Amino acid sequence: MSSETVPRILVVCTGNVCRSPYMERVIQQVVDKAWGAGAVEVHSAGTGALAGRGMDPGTEEILRCAGVRTEGFKARQLVKDHVASSALVLTATRAHRGPVASLHPRALRYTFALGDFVHLASSLPDEKMPRTDDPAKWLSEITQGVAQRRGLVSPRDPVEVDVTDPFRRGPEVFAQMSREVDVLRPGLERALGGHRTR
Repeated sequence: MSSETVPRILVVCTGNVCRSPYMERVIQQVVDKAWGAGAVEVHSAGTGALAGRGMDPGTEEILRCAGVRTEGFKARQLVKDHVASSALVLTATRAHRGPVASLHPRALRYTFALGDFVHLASSLPDEKMPRTDDPAKWLSEITQGVAQRRGLVSPRDPVEVDVTDPFRRGPEVFAQMSREVDVLRPGLERALGGHRTR
């Protein structure tokens, strides 16, 4: 990827109205803090998207209460171009990796369940982290580094990795979903630029 290209992170769930909008907005906050607004773009899509809809009110409420902007969101159906144009794909569950790879098989190299990505990245010692002030290079290098940890690090149980789907469920399940994502935030901050050389 050219250093002049704005790198993209794609987030994937099923309907693209509950989990992936939440993940998208949290991850966008993380990369904006690390690199500045506009340096890295975070988008989302769904494998069976409720295309054209806004985010679920349950997700919107949690984000709004956290002071995260919610405007301008529309659900999208996942297509090949979304995957092919991304430097990193993060999914709500391991099962979502299959539909991503079926659209663009090469993406298996840079597609991870969110929980797996953070788990693998946390096993990288500081000396193995990227050393660059270019966000595109950082994203490329961290993705390669994390991919190389597959098979070297004991996998977590799926129940510890997959983000709970709160669709058509009560506020307590939306709160559970947000907690499952929020607990990963420190690991995401480190992996996506928190320790970069200044």
